[in-house]
Amino acid sequence: MKWVPRERLEKRLTQALKRSAVTLLLGPRQCGKTSLARRLAARTRAVFFDLEDPETPLTAETLALNLRDQKGLVIIDECQREPALFPFLRVLADRRPLPARFLLLGSASPELAHGASESLAGRIAHVEMEGFTLGETGPEQASCLWRRGGFPASYLARNEMESYQWRLDFIRTHLERDLPGLGIRIPAAALRRFWLMAAHLQAQTWNASDLARSMKTQEGTAQRYLDVLTGSFMLRQLQPWSGNLGKRLVKAPKIYFRDTGLLHALLRLRTQSELQTYPRLGFSWEGFAIEEVIRRLDGDRDAYFYKTHGGAELDLLIERGGRRYGFEMKYADAPTTTKSMHVVLEDLRLEHLWVIYPGSRVFRLSEKITAWPLSRIAALDIGP
Repeated sequence: MKWVPRERLEKRLTQALKRSAVTLLLGPRQCGKTSLARRLAARTRAVFFDLEDPETPLTAETLALNLRDQKGLVIIDECQREPALFPFLRVLADRRPLPARFLLLGSASPELAHGASESLAGRIAHVEMEGFTLGETGPEQASCLWRRGGFPASYLARNEMESYQWRLDFIRTHLERDLPGLGIRIPAAALRRFWLMAAHLQAQTWNASDLARSMKTQEGTAQRYLDVLTGSFMLRQLQPWSGNLGKRLVKAPKIYFRDTGLLHALLRLRTQSELQTYPRLGFSWEGFAIEEVIRRLDGDRDAYFYKTHGGAELDLLIERGGRRYGFEMKYADAPTTTKSMHVVLEDLRLEHLWVIYPGSRVFRLSEKITAWPLSRIAALDIGP
């Protein structure tokens, strides 16, 4: 397969660099951040520092010496390795006129984003990056993207076994090197066991006590493991919508793998035929579809699920400008409406509800419910 252009992501990054003195590009390791930054550096003649390089000239003692007189764009990879960087950049970002702008690449967690935001309040823009999306690969590659996941090395591998082996190696490296490199001190074997258990919880409501009991550990420990894998972009905790409707709502998050290729590797699903015979196939596809919708609509900050103790449920709720939009994921050739959909439409006063499915046609199921193919997700737009 050929390299996939990332035009929409590059446009977002370019816009962020224009409006802010400092831009933080966050995402998991191996998702292509460095490659994207180096292409940008080649076009703009930017200065590039890699803090993972043991011979880097940029250290806590030499920040002023190497950054103070720079002009244009300065790119700093693996920025989480130098905590002194953020307070120093605050001084540089306040200069007028502004001689240099800074692009920081980070493989860490929201804690990194929080620390950067505290030091650089009002001076920093955040852009999140993950693997390839369906809008980037093209709809004809939906099956491959779902099966292999979006990490470039996995998706672009020459064959299924090469892709599968890369993902196994990535999981091991993430546990044994990446997380310890971020200062996270959890035994790799324990966290791997938790990660594997989480694979069987795909699309399920989080229950810390059940998982802690299975691992023979404490609820707080299980919660910490979940937060670590969430913070390193491996898992998503989709939060429940908690508006006041006078109904008893489920209050625990739902758990999803942000990359289904890693989910399939942990479950030892190597080929499309093995995936098709997996009993919980629909949950895997649900997570894949939810990630595609959230990323298409830039909905990380306003995405929820909805579930009442009475049985009404909605896989994904997006709030925009005071309006609510619903998405139900159905792994079916010809989806139909359900009683739950109509209840949710009324409960949440949705503007519209889309049933995302793996077919090819757009068609109405009712006045406010539309069946929409996942392969056409790039064309879906709910407005600003």
